[in-house]
Amino acid sequence: MYLQQCVSCGKQYNQDQFLYTCPDCGDLKGTLDILYDYDDIRDNITRSVLRQWPVDTIFKYSTLLPITTIKPILNLKVGMTPLYQFPDLAEKSGVESLYFKDDSYNPSLTLKDRASAVALIKAQELNFNTVVTASTGNAAASMACIGAHLNMNRIIFIPESIPRAKLVQLQIYGSKIITVKGNYDQAFDLCREISTKRFWYNRSTAINPFNLEGKKTVAFEICEQLDFDVPDVVFVPVGDGCIISGVWKGFFDFYKVGLIDRLPRLIACQAEGSAAIYNAYKNKSDQPESVRANTIADSISVDLPRDGVKALRALRDSNGDCVIVSDQNILSAQQRLAREKGIFCEPSAAAAFAGFLKYHLENPLGSTDKIVILITGSGMKDLDSAEKAISKIKQIIVDPEKDDVEEKLHEL
Repeated sequence: MYLQQCVSCGKQYNQDQFLYTCPDCGDLKGTLDILYDYDDIRDNITRSVLRQWPVDTIFKYSTLLPITTIKPILNLKVGMTPLYQFPDLAEKSGVESLYFKDDSYNPSLTLKDRASAVALIKAQELNFNTVVTASTGNAAASMACIGAHLNMNRIIFIPESIPRAKLVQLQIYGSKIITVKGNYDQAFDLCREISTKRFWYNRSTAINPFNLEGKKTVAFEICEQLDFDVPDVVFVPVGDGCIISGVWKGFFDFYKVGLIDRLPRLIACQAEGSAAIYNAYKNKSDQPESVRANTIADSISVDLPRDGVKALRALRDSNGDCVIVSDQNILSAQQRLAREKGIFCEPSAAAAFAGFLKYHLENPLGSTDKIVILITGSGMKDLDSAEKAISKIKQIIVDPEKDDVEEKLHEL
């Protein structure tokens, strides 16, 4: 059982009322929280129960998910992604511990599979078969992938600027694609209008409250992987604001049921060219104002954050902060992480590492701090951008003979 509560006015709705947002507050101010009876759940989700649980996906946390399907019908492995610790990077940075949570291991190579898994199973419980979303690529690819597995009809609104690799994902998964001659925000509004008129299930970020419930599982896993020793600071790439809101909700839920005894600080990492949440936080506003987004990090390129109210609340409640990074910072961080640690992430994910590097330089973190950096998507999602991150590498062209190789090796 759960309740739905408006993030702005606090009005509550029961789980039998199918809503995207609060009817009184609208789409931007009226996004909904999913709230549980934490006292009732507390005894059923102990540390020992989780350690012994046989399910190795996000559905091990079904007690804290808004789905009623007893045996999940999704067989793809979503969640339980690796958490890497890099002591040498921590030592160089002057912090106690530095971890990278790598969600590129999900089926469509993105954290957003967590959201699609929960949101689409909920769609089936509500008897929808046609699902739609607006996306710059990752959410679209995720819904295309999970929806194909669940045999659902998928219609996806994308802006013209979608990276080639993400478009190929949509096509190979067999989705129906509507390319909008405009940006993400225009695609979002059009998707909302058409889906409402045709009574399609809208999985789009923020207005669908079940997305956040899937995304929060990344925080559950971080807690478990650190043996419930909560990190001091978590760096999160931010565009629409839904991921950082989900990360905060995950830590909050675990805190409310007694699995952890404190909460981390969250640092929102935004691109300079898409800094609406950064601007609002620094101006102490409760809601972001629209910007003209322009950044290489397409997954966090947003004019008007649709989950901005929740994101700002997460920053305030966690005593967190914001940092903005340039496209050059992002590409440099992407290249460094790949060359030093073998992690090839997309630009939006690299923004979290770039954000850590810049923030720690300007606002030194404690020498005993345990830091987690969230890697939200694979570099294979956007090879064109990756090429811009590559410094000129020497190469030689040889005949298929060892003598020719030996003769030219000195040129490398």
